[in-house]
Amino acid sequence: MPSCPPQRQRQLKKLILRLGLSANAPIRWDLLDLALTHPSTSGSDNYEQLEFVGDSVVRLLAAVLLQEGDAQGSVGEWSAIRSVLVSDLNLAALASSYGLERFLLLGPSTRNDHRGQESWLADAFEALLGALYLSTSDLSLIRPWLQPHLLQKAEQVRTDPTYQNYKAALQQWTQATYQKLPEYRVQENQTASQQPEYSIDERFTAEVWLQDQLLGVGKGHSIKAAEKAAAQEAFLRLQSPLADA
Repeated sequence: MPSCPPQRQRQLKKLILRLGLSANAPIRWDLLDLALTHPSTSGSDNYEQLEFVGDSVVRLLAAVLLQEGDAQGSVGEWSAIRSVLVSDLNLAALASSYGLERFLLLGPSTRNDHRGQESWLADAFEALLGALYLSTSDLSLIRPWLQPHLLQKAEQVRTDPTYQNYKAALQQWTQATYQKLPEYRVQENQTASQQPEYSIDERFTAEVWLQDQLLGVGKGHSIKAAEKAAAQEAFLRLQSPLADA
């Protein structure tokens, strides 16, 4: 693995200070350099492997914090909240708050791809976590600065259900419980003029099934909205104490 040039290391130390860590922290600078190298810059020496590690790291920390904060909580609720915490949207926002893009090595085509920015920012953020974790083989370089962000977002999700990603949460629950994915069946309703009982917000009806069992039904103005409504009904029903009765 290529070593980190002194000039690049000095640059990366500025990022470390932004995270609230000491410049003398036991950091593998070669890994950190790699974590902030996009594949468009190098096809072989880039952040992809560290991103793979970092994905597991952020999911682990999120799970630990949710368990510590609510030991009596349900796994289903934890899954719903964690799906938001580890989403590209949230991770990209965190990356941007630390100015990660200023330290990321990008090819010209990628730097000008503003539509893909959320994705590569989230990927680089996960790679950063992977590099910090592998530097010490624990969360000591990550938890001090990332924990407050995750706890704040978790509380935001708890108090505002619109943040919850019910499709992701339902998928995680069915995979963990039955090792199967839910199936969505969607149909377009007739127009409001033909069927007055349907409003424009109910153009589509979605059903979510698992092992020949109907879990939930939802309506929406789009296929995505209808599936989300069906997933929400299914997920909340499965987490209800009456579901086990």
